[in-house]
Amino acid sequence: MVKAVIFDLDDTLISERQFIKSGYRHLSKILSKRFGEEEDNFYQLLLELFNSIPKNVFNRLFDKLGINYTQENIFELVEEYRNHLPTLDLFEDVEPCLNELKNRSIKVGIITDGYASSQRQKLKAIKAIDFVNEIIVTDELGRDYWKPHPRAFEMMKEKMNVDFHEMIYVGDNPEKDFYIGKTLSIKTARIVRPTNIYKNRSYLHNVKENLTLSTLLELLDQIE
Repeated sequence: MVKAVIFDLDDTLISERQFIKSGYRHLSKILSKRFGEEEDNFYQLLLELFNSIPKNVFNRLFDKLGINYTQENIFELVEEYRNHLPTLDLFEDVEPCLNELKNRSIKVGIITDGYASSQRQKLKAIKAIDFVNEIIVTDELGRDYWKPHPRAFEMMKEKMNVDFHEMIYVGDNPEKDFYIGKTLSIKTARIVRPTNIYKNRSYLHNVKENLTLSTLLELLDQIE
C-alpha cells in the first residue's frame, strides 16, 4: 500500500524552461539599465544563446556584444539568476493529482537537487509549503548528497514515518531519478513531458523506472 508520494521539482511539478526564462527576464532588466540597451534585446539574445548551447551563456552574451567583463561580473549575474524570485506555474496536472492524493490521505513530499538558493526560491514561488508535508533540498545536505545518493530518501522515510516499500518517487531525469529503486526498495515513476530538458539522457547504469507516465493523473490509477 502506498502511503507517501515524493516528487522531484524541476520538470516534474514545474517547468525548468519557465524558470530559465524568468531568470533571463530578470537579468535583462538589470542589463538594460546598466548598458542602455532595450530589455527585450537582451532577453531574446539570452534565449538564443541558451537554445544553441546551454553553457557559459553569460560569458558568450558579453563576447557577442563586445562588452569587456571579469569573472566577478559573471558571478554577479549568476547570483542574480539563482536568487531571483521566479514567475512559475505548476503544470496543469499537478493540482488535481495533489488534491486526490490528499483525499486518499497519502502524504506528499518533494526531494529536489539544484543550488539551494534557486530551489528555495522556486518552492517559495509556487507556495509548495501549502501543499506538501515535507521538503528536502539535497544541496542543503551537501553537494555529495544530490541524487542518486540515498540520504534524502532515508531522511524522508523517517520524516514521514513510512517504509521504503510504501513510497513512490516521481521524477523525470534518467541520469539520477530512478537509480534509487535499485539502492532502496522505493518504487519509481517517470513523468515524460514534451518540454523536459533531460528527457533524452541515458539511464544511470541502465536502471529504469517502474512506471512511465505522460501525466501525473495516470499515477492515481497505479496507487492502491
